[in-house]
Amino acid sequence: MNTVTAQLCAPPPGRLCEGPVWDSRTQELLWVDIRGGQIHRATLADPTPDLNPRATLTLTPPVSAVLPCASGRLLATVGDTIFRIDGSNEDISPVATVPMPGDGEGRRLNDAKVDPRGRLLAGTMVEAGGVGSAALYRVDPDGSLARLRTGITISNGLGWSPDGRTLYYADSPTHRVDVFDYDLDTGTLGEGKPFAHFPDGDPDGLTVDAEGNVWVAVWGAGQVRAFDPAGNPHTTVEVGPSQVSSCTFAGPDLDVLVITTAAEREAAGEPHAGRLFACRPGVTGLPSTPFADERRDAADGR
Repeated sequence: MNTVTAQLCAPPPGRLCEGPVWDSRTQELLWVDIRGGQIHRATLADPTPDLNPRATLTLTPPVSAVLPCASGRLLATVGDTIFRIDGSNEDISPVATVPMPGDGEGRRLNDAKVDPRGRLLAGTMVEAGGVGSAALYRVDPDGSLARLRTGITISNGLGWSPDGRTLYYADSPTHRVDVFDYDLDTGTLGEGKPFAHFPDGDPDGLTVDAEGNVWVAVWGAGQVRAFDPAGNPHTTVEVGPSQVSSCTFAGPDLDVLVITTAAEREAAGEPHAGRLFACRPGVTGLPSTPFADERRDAADGR
């Protein structure tokens, strides 16, 4: 098994940095600070791997994910609502609102990813950790919602195999990543089974490379761990701060693994907690698919 050490990047620390995604059209990395309600943008620095901060957009927290749209706008999950953002926070329009039970549990959206056909998958969580009380949803380009899974506690990492027919998914407190058959035509899940176990931490955000290896940020363990498509350990990336939250492949060649971390509670005093890190692990990632909002634009004249 390979071991790689990630390097500290230039952007200043956040409290709960999450959800990095590479926008190939603008050649920028996007990520969020959930607690700060911030969407950050950066370009790759020269020499890489490092990042040059470009701009920050501040919304009302929590902002749990940001993703590119086919129209050139951005999609952001804010509280219980998915918004499209055009250029600045002066032009924001809702796409869909996820129904939350009125039981006072304080649910919000958490991790979200776009599937290979341009649909959004977004899960929920309870801030206080209510067991089995969250869900995973699909949001179609027209804004319609479908509930894919229930009985979840903290919906987290999502990623698809290179052919798009397998979904890797983490409900963090289970200490495992599960694998599901995924129907690309309907955007529905088939049978699931355990893929990888994490006895010493919680699997958080994840990404899949072009060879089908699954790279998982392990919250509490200070690492990103990669597994081959059969679930065998492939590579360990040593990060440093314990609360490693997510990862993605970035750059023109998608060969730079960018990693986000957090500085929550007991980790707030750790060196470099909440910073971004990067490395070149010797593989390339898969290009991200933008949310297919252009179909909605054609329908409603916008």
